[in-house]
Amino acid sequence: MTPAATLERHVHQRLRHDVVLRRLAVLRVERLTPHMQRVTFGGAELRGFHSAAPDDHVKLFLPNRDGELVLPTLGANGIEFPAGREPSPMRDYTPRHHDATRGELVVDFVLHGDGPASHWAEQAAPGQHIGVGGPRGSHVIAGDFDHYVLAGDETALPAISRWLEEMPAGMRATALIEVPAAADRQVLFTRANVDIRWFERDAAHGESLEHALHGLPAIEGDCFWWIATESGRARAMRQSLEQRGVPKDWIKATGYWKAHADDDTE
Repeated sequence: MTPAATLERHVHQRLRHDVVLRRLAVLRVERLTPHMQRVTFGGAELRGFHSAAPDDHVKLFLPNRDGELVLPTLGANGIEFPAGREPSPMRDYTPRHHDATRGELVVDFVLHGDGPASHWAEQAAPGQHIGVGGPRGSHVIAGDFDHYVLAGDETALPAISRWLEEMPAGMRATALIEVPAAADRQVLFTRANVDIRWFERDAAHGESLEHALHGLPAIEGDCFWWIATESGRARAMRQSLEQRGVPKDWIKATGYWKAHADDDTE
């Protein structure tokens, strides 16, 4: 392989999308597991929606404490809410599935018993409305790695599930997924050659992802590592991989939520 050809391998893409704020209606609600609620949205304003990467995120605008949906406008200084009205709470979520032909957008919500998004999702019913903004961009990971390791807790499960579904036949991957309990496992579809390993926190004291990641046998060839979980844990796992000599561009570690903090979580 020539030096020029070597430089062309493992090239990620960063795409920018026009920011659009949409008002969508709930079409269907389905309880997938004890801690995961699927909500399918639709509406004429979904036309033109685009999500290019499995871990894209959209910003959801939920009804405020008065049950009112108060959406912002996109101004010169970013989003601007109407004066004198309580803004709709905002939270970031993964587009689990988008069907442009049917005009539907699926979002899976973790029911963790706290926060406006979890509370809203638990009572969601057809006919209700929310606002959806974005995605603003997509980070498309190169598809020419020899192996992919996807590690995350239940907040990362929508992204991992979508990634596995979109992998082509012949691609090799390992998925390490931590959930609250055995009942929170899901049936995942993929055409790729994937080793899916589940871990339950009620039996593993909350450190199963770290142990599983450290205990993986040597992987042949070039491997891309994708990690999404609590911010501190994701950062520690990234640092551990870097100390093992994994190139920084071969790792994407994201904090999907923060322990003991009221932040934008999935």
